[in-house]
Amino acid sequence: MSVATRADFHRPAAVGEAVRLLAEHPEAVPVAGGTDLMVAVNYRHARPEAMLDLTGLAELRDWTDEGDAVRIGSGVPYARITAELATVLPALAAAARTVGSPQIRNRGTLGGNLATASPAGDGHPPLLATGATVEIASTSGTRTVPIGEFYLGPKRSALGPGELITAVTVPKAAGPQQFLKVGTRNAMVIAVCSFALALDPDARRLGTGIGSAGPVPLTAPDAEALDLPWSSPGRFDDALAAEFGRRVAAAARPIDDVRGTADYRRHALAVCAARALRRVWTTAHDRSPR
Repeated sequence: MSVATRADFHRPAAVGEAVRLLAEHPEAVPVAGGTDLMVAVNYRHARPEAMLDLTGLAELRDWTDEGDAVRIGSGVPYARITAELATVLPALAAAARTVGSPQIRNRGTLGGNLATASPAGDGHPPLLATGATVEIASTSGTRTVPIGEFYLGPKRSALGPGELITAVTVPKAAGPQQFLKVGTRNAMVIAVCSFALALDPDARRLGTGIGSAGPVPLTAPDAEALDLPWSSPGRFDDALAAEFGRRVAAAARPIDDVRGTADYRRHALAVCAARALRRVWTTAHDRSPR
């Protein structure tokens, strides 16, 4: 009979102490909400030799208004993002609303979503669509990584040994945003695929984010470059929306798995992207919903 080993437990009181402990104990696994890690522990998929409890770090558990952006501490739970940031970060707040149950949203954090780096993480598409940046601390100091450079592979990120995600800075919405998620039910489900869209009418720019349809969260540059009738909004039609959907689907790199086939993911993304573009265009130009 196997005997469970006891993990060392560290509870720093400040970020400086946390990164020092990480440097001294590279085997330690940071834990905040624990909604991913503890599931793996309970199912014996992970057996950390040591844990670094981040819940006592007050500087990670708040957000600040930076003028044209919001800096969100990595320990801020999804429930607060939904309740407090929906007007300035609508796509991220919409994604936060789809995460698990109320209990999970009260515990789970955006920083944990990033650290896990699962392609299916709900927080990733809005961060890509809005051009967020990730703040990472270590004993060497702090560095900032553009969100598009953060994801390196399935559950692999730019986070190095001894480094800790401390915050995510997300530009405030410059126009309407959407987040759509496809799953086998409406709640407490891992995405079959997901899509985020941010429209900036003044800059005449689109931002995209694709989730659960590739080895990493993706953007759709060809779709973002679609020639839209910015000067004559009334010329927007379903053909343009459908073309946008096709370009988003083409940017995906899905596989067949237990949640869905690659073909279904592409189809669903095309539908979601076309729907999202119609919605943001309608909202931006005060047209009645279709």
